[in-house]
Amino acid sequence: MTGRIARRGAAIGLGALWWWAVARLVWSPDAGVLEGAVAVGGWGLSVLPVHCTPKSRAEGALAAGRWRRAWQAGRDGA
Repeated sequence: MTGRIARRGAAIGLGALWWWAVARLVWSPDAGVLEGAVAVGGWGLSVLPVHCTPKSRAEGALAAGRWRRAWQAGRDGA
């Protein structure tokens, strides 16, 4: 329970920080590099593939070495 509250608090806090940086970039004439870095960094994190699973657990994933075995079978004339 405590971990979930901490994660939500961190997400809300970091989201508020990102919105603050974007708002300063849009409406404040003295916004600078710090606000730009926060805004770009937050956007960059949003495009990360965070919903990926390891190949060993992915449904429908091909086994390791499948292509190597196919090439060897073709080369051997099988």
